[in-house]
Amino acid sequence: MESNPVLLESKSSPINLLNEMHQLRLLGHLCDVTVSVEYQGVRAEFVAHKAVLAATSKFFKEVFLNEKAMDGPRSNVFLNEVQVADFASFLEFVYTARVEVEEDRVQRMLEIAEKLKCLDLSETCFQLKKQMLESVLLELQNFSESQNSEEEGAAHPDVLPEAKAVAVAEAEQDPPDSPVARPSHGATPEVPAAKSKEK
Repeated sequence: MESNPVLLESKSSPINLLNEMHQLRLLGHLCDVTVSVEYQGVRAEFVAHKAVLAATSKFFKEVFLNEKAMDGPRSNVFLNEVQVADFASFLEFVYTARVEVEEDRVQRMLEIAEKLKCLDLSETCFQLKKQMLESVLLELQNFSESQNSEEEGAAHPDVLPEAKAVAVAEAEQDPPDSPVARPSHGATPEVPAAKSKEK
């Protein structure tokens, strides 16, 4: 009797794999490439795994697939015009699928993603920029609506005096010891002035 095939799929395996690779990189274990980054005299070196870089960046994939037999155990890649902090963030992203950066660095992260041909980081930056733009547009829309309502209120000033006149009339009808007739901290100065004019 034949049994039906079943799918064995782990939801946590990709995350675990990334976490383990990230820990190996942080500890410097099994790293087989050193990336030297230099920008305006600031230079730093980062160790990483060719397989991770090649899997996440077409730029690195092309470099590693086209390199000749190396003399030592590690390859060296030199990157100019890439800021050290940006490459550190890039590495954190490719090893963890997440990175926290300041809002003003999102554009630079998009540029490094395009330079290194990292599609995942490009898409993530585009989505974040879209959310940021939508948020700004929403704030502008709310501001515009509030400005319009203020202008409409200024265009119809006769509405406010009518409301005040009704409030004064109601206050005069209430007995003197009722809470409405007593002056409170929230009462406007126009209400007593309106009473004295009518008397």
